[in-house]
Amino acid sequence: MYQGMSIGVVIPARNEVEHLAGVLSGIPSFVDKVVVVDDGSSDGTGELAGDADVVRLEGEGVGSAIDHGHRRLLEVMDSEFISVVMAGDGQMDPDDMESLITPIVNRQAHHSKGERLDRAGKMPLYRRIGTFILSILTTLACGQTIRDPQCGYTATSSEVLESWNWERSWKGYGYPNWWLMALSEKGWRISHVPVRAIYEGQKSGIRISSFLPKVAVMLLIGLHSRIIRNTLNNPSLPIVITWVTYIAGWVYNPLLFVVTHLSDRIHVSQIMRDVNENAR
Repeated sequence: MYQGMSIGVVIPARNEVEHLAGVLSGIPSFVDKVVVVDDGSSDGTGELAGDADVVRLEGEGVGSAIDHGHRRLLEVMDSEFISVVMAGDGQMDPDDMESLITPIVNRQAHHSKGERLDRAGKMPLYRRIGTFILSILTTLACGQTIRDPQCGYTATSSEVLESWNWERSWKGYGYPNWWLMALSEKGWRISHVPVRAIYEGQKSGIRISSFLPKVAVMLLIGLHSRIIRNTLNNPSLPIVITWVTYIAGWVYNPLLFVVTHLSDRIHVSQIMRDVNENAR
């Protein structure tokens, strides 16, 4: 427990026998519950979970694994809590967890995500390029600035988890982007917290050639569907301007898309303000 708030940790892991023990040993003492989600490992990863709760899947994808971990915490935690996601590959520093959960504990955010400010000197060049492209697309899809969308080190309040539509959640590696987009649509406040990037020979399971196009298409479709749903559910002057400049941008001048994005950001900010006022 941290400052009166229960803390759970979800660890998605697939064939992480080399790293899982180290991840578990570094879990801070204030954590109340740890859930390891063994997503079809063939190397005995789940056997290293120790006292942690274990959920076993059959290769459903990292997004699905995280979802199952969140849902297990909803089942076993008997009070308001924060669910922290830490990868089983040891790339997330447990010393950053306190900073990550603080905005939620202080009621400044509903979802807190890590931002790897030191990644430029550690992350392989091709991954930096991919992250840059996805940061632009995710910013557009969310209607707010997202600098490091692929960092999966996150913390989410149980208030969000209790209202989440698990049937519509993304199952694969584009999971962080999907969550940020869905959080923005509902007006949940997102905090960005600097965290340390750890790269010590771990190999990413992401294939850029297939991952980038797939997630890019998901974000572009998500952008348009979000704006349509926001238009129906939260009509306002900024969303009217968004549509007018969007159509005019295609017909007359693409520079009008800048106005489209700015008016969309204003609309997203209004939704967040309304959610915050209703929560008081």
